[in-house]
Order: sequence, then structure tokens, then C-alpha cells
Amino acid sequence: MAKKKSASKKMSSGGDGQDKRHKKGVNGDSNVVEKASSASSSNDSISSASATSVNANASPNANKRYNFIIRTSWTFVMLAGFFAILASGHFYCVLLIIACQVATFKECIAVTGASGSAKNLPLTKTLNWYLLFTTIYYLDGKTFFRFFQNFLFEHPFLTLIVSHHKFVCYFLYLFGFIFFVCTLRKGFLKFQFASLCITHMALALVVFQAHLIIKNVINGLFWFLVPCGLVIVNDIFAYLCGITFGRTKLIEISPKKTLEGFIGAWFFTALASVILTRIFEPFSYMTCPVKDINTNFFSSLTCELNPVFIPQRYPLPPMVFEKFGISSVTIKPIYFHALNLATFASLFAPFGGFFASGLKRTFKVKDFGDSIPGHGGITDRIDCQFLMGSFTNLYYETFISENRLTVEAVLSSILLSFNDQQILEVLTSLTTILTKKGIFKEKGYNKLIEVFKTASKELTQ
Repeated sequence: MAKKKSASKKMSSGGDGQDKRHKKGVNGDSNVVEKASSASSSNDSISSASATSVNANASPNANKRYNFIIRTSWTFVMLAGFFAILASGHFYCVLLIIACQVATFKECIAVTGASGSAKNLPLTKTLNWYLLFTTIYYLDGKTFFRFFQNFLFEHPFLTLIVSHHKFVCYFLYLFGFIFFVCTLRKGFLKFQFASLCITHMALALVVFQAHLIIKNVINGLFWFLVPCGLVIVNDIFAYLCGITFGRTKLIEISPKKTLEGFIGAWFFTALASVILTRIFEPFSYMTCPVKDINTNFFSSLTCELNPVFIPQRYPLPPMVFEKFGISSVTIKPIYFHALNLATFASLFAPFGGFFASGLKRTFKVKDFGDSIPGHGGITDRIDCQFLMGSFTNLYYETFISENRLTVEAVLSSILLSFNDQQILEVLTSLTTILTKKGIFKEKGYNKLIEVFKTASKELTQ
């Protein structure tokens, strides 16, 4: 019996051992399955992470491609609109310049205006706009008077305003000054005076230089279009030369600008100046000053050409060219002047853009605005144009202008400076001179003098 019990215990103990070993095997299999599943899940996570990284890499490329398409599309839209305005006439070019200067002024003071709203100073923005339009009226008012003088002098009140233009502008600015003083508030004085300084800086750098660009349009579209084109060409080739072989940093405020791109753009801008001059100088619509507001591309605009557009003979050094049988060369002087403009567009005008970059970094903004999709704000596109336009006007007045008196200029001066009685005296004197030259006969002269005397008596009554 004892043997049987011990045998049964061994059998049971052997069965328990087998059960334990079976459980261990089962547990081992489950551990293997768990490890396999964890490995597969880790592989899935790795693959999903890699897929996410691929998508992340693909997303910036897609964004760059989209931005490039938008930027290119709007570039062609702007070019088409610009040439359409050029064909529409000088007056619409003036309106374009005024619109650009208003937009640029708005963008330049946007930070100040936002701060004024945050400080509960809403009149700060109002004063900025008031000073802007007062300055535009002072600088460009006479240009519009010239376009609309026939209409203005038909109304006595408008005639009075036009005749006292400077006096009216002085009091307009004086009211703005008084308005500023009356809005000063304790605790915000430093901000308000800083805002006034920024406003006047923008007026000097934007509005005044835009006024000189408007004068370029009046002098002839050539002096407006070619400088604009040179700045655009310089900007494009400065970028292309910079990314191609640029190594040396040019200026700290713009780390992407390189010395190699700066110099390389000079060469291509000089080349572009010759090409643009060759394209535009044969057209009188481009070279003639404007006289009529209704002038456009399809008008028969004619004038006495400025000597710079007339071919001239230049002798060549005989020691060098006599071997080739060449003693002189005939060329229009405008090509030399265009090269001078190209030099300024390459070496000096870009600093207008550097100034704008410094202003953006001061206020920690990427662009001045988002009015042009893919390009930023108006200021981001034309920051170099203001400096170029002001220099072009100075260059024209110094080296190109013949300071001719035109009938329109004399007539405008008489109407602005003389009263009705003085104008009758001028007419009487001119009639007498023309009669002595034989233009008027004695009978016609007597009738005209009688008409002038009658009109003079009516004015004195």
C-alpha cells in the first residue's frame, strides 16, 4: 500500500512538473507573441514617422511651388496694368504715383497707427492722414492746376484758392499743428511726439520724392519709365548673380545681399539701359513733355526734341583709331545719360531698399503689408524707386533741361499771378505789339482796344 501511494505521488509530481513545463511553454509563447507584436508596432510607428517626415518634407516644397505660381502670376498682372496705365496717358501715370505714395505712407505708419489704437489714441491716425493730403496738395496742387486750368478759372472761388495756393497750404498745415497740440495727453507724450516724427519722416522720404517722380512724368515718360525699368533689372540680376556666385556679405542689415551680386547687377543694368533707351527713344510719346491732359499713346504728340535725343558727332583719339580708318562716331547723347542713370540705379538706389529692410527689422515685421499676393506690400516693391526718381529729376534739371518757357507755363503764371485788370493790360500791350508788326490791321486794332477799355471800366465800377 505504501509503495502504491509513493508511486502515485511520483506520478502526480511528474504530472505537476509536466503542467509547469507546459505553462512555461505557453507563457514563453505568449512572450514571443508579445515581443513580435511590439516589434511590429514599433516598425509601424517607425514607418508612420517616416511617412510623416516625408509629408513634412513634401509640404514645404508644395508651399514654395504655390508661392512661386502666385508671385509669378501677380508679376505679370502688375506688368500688364503698368503698361496699360502708360498707354492711357500722363495724367493716369500721375494718379498711379499718387496711389502708390498713399499706399506706401499707409504701410510705413501702420505700426504707429496700431500702437495709437492700442493706447486709445484714435486721433493719431487721423492726423497722419490729414498731414499726408495737406502735403500732397501743397506739392502736387500746381500740377493739377495746370491740367485743369481752363475749368478752374471759370469759377471765381476756385480761382481765389488757386491764386493763393501757398497761403492756403500754410494754414492747412497750421491747423494740423494746432490739432496735434490739442490732442496731447499726459502719459503718452513720448509716443505722440515719436509718431509725429515718423509721420514727417515718411512725408519727406515718400511724398516729396514721389512729387519729383511726378515731375519726371511731366517732363516726358522716358524719364519715368527708364529709371523704373533700371531699378527692376538691377533687383533681378542682383538676386541672380548673388545666388550664382555670391560669397561676400555686402551689408549687415540685409544678410542675403552679396558684394558679387551687387557688382554683377551693375553690369547687367548698364546693358539694360542701352537696350531700354534704344526701344523707347524713337517714340515722341515717350520723349516729349506733356501739355494736354487728354494725351495718350494714340495721340499725335509732337514737340521740339531735346538735343540729347538728336545724334551728335564725337571725335575719337587719332592715336588709337586712325589705324582702323575711324576718326569719329555719331551717337545720341541720351545713351551716355542712360549709363549714368544705370550707375545710380546699381550703386545708390539699392540703399533705399536697405533702409526699408532696417525699418522692417526695427518693428520686427517680414513685409510692410500683404496688398500684393506673393510680393508683400506696395513698399516692398517700390522702396528703391523713390530714391531713383528723385535723382532722375535732379539729373534732368541739372544736365538735360533747357529751361524753356512754354505757352502753357506763361499762361498759367499770368492766371495765377495777375488779377483781371492786369490781364487786360497785358492783352492791350500784346495787341499793340502785334499791330506794329503788321499782324493786326488798324481797324481791327481799334476795335480790340475799345473792347479792352470797356471791360476795364466795368471792372472798376
